[in-house]
Amino acid sequence: MNRPLTVAPVFGAACAKLFGIAPLVSRIVAAVLGGYTLAALSSMAALALPMAVPQAVLTGMLASFAVYAGAVIWVFATRSATRAWAGLIVVAVPLGLVAWGVAP
Repeated sequence: MNRPLTVAPVFGAACAKLFGIAPLVSRIVAAVLGGYTLAALSSMAALALPMAVPQAVLTGMLASFAVYAGAVIWVFATRSATRAWAGLIVVAVPLGLVAWGVAP
């Protein structure tokens, strides 16, 4: 007796598994790349503070560790990966503008 060849259940299960882990992968990427971007931007934006340049560099470096940790916590504490990305973008835009204004 010949059985029909069915591949749909195999691909259906793989697609379901892929869509199940996609939000987690998105959050991991947001935590690593988004956190690094925010930390770098905050470090650059610290140069706009009214203090001597060496002090501003040290302040930016120290603050970047807290910003990175806060970004990672934020990404995994939100309800969805979309909100995590939106929150990172909302913070990155003003920091980017300040950092751009300070850049030589």
